[in-house]
Amino acid sequence: MGFYKRYKKHQSKLKIIRYLEKDTTYDTAEKEMILHFLKNNPLDVFPYDFIRKYNPENILVYSDKEKGLKYVLHEDKRLYFKRKWSEKKIKGSYSRLLMEQDPESPHRYETPDFYVQEGEVVADAGVAEGNFALSIVEKVKKLYLFEVDEEWLEALDATFAPWKEKVVIVHKYVSDKNDDKQVKLDDFFKDETIDFLKADIEGAEVQMLDGCQALLSVKHPLKIIVCAYHKPNDADILNRMLTEKGFQTEFSKGYMIFKRKQSPYLRKGLIRGRK
Repeated sequence: MGFYKRYKKHQSKLKIIRYLEKDTTYDTAEKEMILHFLKNNPLDVFPYDFIRKYNPENILVYSDKEKGLKYVLHEDKRLYFKRKWSEKKIKGSYSRLLMEQDPESPHRYETPDFYVQEGEVVADAGVAEGNFALSIVEKVKKLYLFEVDEEWLEALDATFAPWKEKVVIVHKYVSDKNDDKQVKLDDFFKDETIDFLKADIEGAEVQMLDGCQALLSVKHPLKIIVCAYHKPNDADILNRMLTEKGFQTEFSKGYMIFKRKQSPYLRKGLIRGRK
């Protein structure tokens, strides 16, 4: 990292520290722990000590010469990456994926009492690398993967080739409308029931819920995990939308630091809901 980037990152950290020291909306003990971390460590989206367990240099990257793609072994299964990515980039990316799913992480999808069960039908919106989907693929009945990035589609095809009889890759955004690039989940699943929905779609989570009102209203048991940190008010909005549909909700533990200009800088990572 060059001097200018280090300087900008340091200035961002100081700005966040000053903001938190004055803010009174957070739990005091949690805030003090995060401030202690920030004052003694580089700025990170996860302001907790668990991140020290992860070192990109410990990641082994393999090459599939037949496919021309690189991969890592994720729970003893091949997880492929974009064709143009270097080994160094893959190591950094996969290390962060492991960090995200640490048991102490605010971005951890599953918990000991909230997880995908054997034989469930799962929709994964915003798949990217597909690490979450790969972790559950062997126990699900069917798995729908929604991803629009062309470069990820090639990698996903390679990753899920051994399970192609039960994995459907959908080249569309999930949203509140239907067109060439977008689909409403209400329409996509109008003839099928799903048991579990995970969504990490870069700030379009509210629109996704707007587009699956019928799906959320079903009496069939449903578990849902939605990222809540992309926009300043998403946590409150998503929580209200789910509770209004009869879901019992909970937020993931801790906070993520949103390093861009908009406050609040501390945001809940995920909201989980079940009915």
